Amino acid sequence: MNHAPGARGARGAAPRHDDRRRSFPQVAPRSAPDGRFAATWWGNAWVTALEGAALDPARLARGKAYAGRGHVDAITVTPGRVVAYVHGSRPRPYRTEIRMRTLGDDGWERFLEEAAARPDNIAALLDKDVPHALEAVTGLLPAPGDLVPDCSCPDDGYPCKHAAALCYQAARLLDEDPFVLFLMRGRGEQELLAELTRRNAARGAAETGAAAPPMPTVAARIALAAATGAGLPPLPPELPVPDRPGRPAVFPPDPAAPDPLALDLLATEAAARAHAFLATGHDPVAALSPWQDAVRLAAAHPGSGLTASSRALYRDLAYALDRTPTDLARAVAAWRQGGAAGLAVLEEPWDPPAGPFDRARPALLAADFPALRPWRNRLSGESLQLRLGRDGLWYGYESDAGREDWWPRGAPDPDPVGALTDLLGR
Repeated sequence: MNHAPGARGARGAAPRHDDRRRSFPQVAPRSAPDGRFAATWWGNAWVTALEGAALDPARLARGKAYAGRGHVDAITVTPGRVVAYVHGSRPRPYRTEIRMRTLGDDGWERFLEEAAARPDNIAALLDKDVPHALEAVTGLLPAPGDLVPDCSCPDDGYPCKHAAALCYQAARLLDEDPFVLFLMRGRGEQELLAELTRRNAARGAAETGAAAPPMPTVAARIALAAATGAGLPPLPPELPVPDRPGRPAVFPPDPAAPDPLALDLLATEAAARAHAFLATGHDPVAALSPWQDAVRLAAAHPGSGLTASSRALYRDLAYALDRTPTDLARAVAAWRQGGAAGLAVLEEPWDPPAGPFDRARPALLAADFPALRPWRNRLSGESLQLRLGRDGLWYGYESDAGREDWWPRGAPDPDPVGALTDLLGR
């Protein structure tokens, strides 16, 4: 974690976190499933900008090979600049950087207005996805010629193979976290999220205020009539239950206060439970264990485990329940797959009665799926697994071949063939 330099303020507060400078460890080599270098549309748009301006395809090929072999050290990103040391044929690595222009205030205003106009845009950003609509209104991604390479090597290619390698590895950073792109263009993650939270809350408050009905009242003189023996009038009718929970207040960032996004999550959770209790007289989560409730809470957050604040949420929830963040991440995947029943399938092997389980293996073989090994309620292959839940549904799991590291994938299905088909994307 990087912090802004300088002494403490006059009131003794710690210096604010500076997310306008981020350093990333060496990126592990990998390739996208379809053979492209990057896995996301914006990562590949970055690669296209690099390749569209390159003067020598041979240098690009060598740069891609350098990136694939791990020649690029840790990468530092600041507004308008990407810097790393890249190893070449000489013992000392070369200092390499890529420069690009930052967005002006007008460009960021268009981005923020478009992002805050629709809740699904904000949810997509929290899930580390970039809607095409945001790129269309702002031009966040570079066009050919926007990336300016510079390297301490003697090669005068445009770009040299070291700068090309850095560009290719930067595309993988963008795959993992599109907020790196926003930082390259001039704005840090926390700054953007705080502004989006403020605009979203202001928009919601304006919508709620315009539709709020007047509240029934009782005049004080009538209420005090009991003193004269006249008795009290009946109370006004109960207010109707709103259609949906209210929006939480805006929590501005403060170095002395809890994280504003964590507060927003807790306030939203409290509002949803209160609304459900008011409407039904029943708390939908009262019967859950602390572990189940922690998993449910983490699963309800759209960016869980991805943004800096949600990673802290994972860490704190897991620590409080004597689990690891990986345990929690796996449990969240199971909860999103099937709720409490999906979590039970993850954690509770059981012996199903004869019938659906025994018929599953021949049904899968008839559908040209590979043979799976049975064990209790599970059918396992090298990298695919089906688990029969107590609810009668089949749940899909995946693991790297040869490892017992199973993760929930796909949607549950009463038909084992349908569950495995969804898992494989057929």
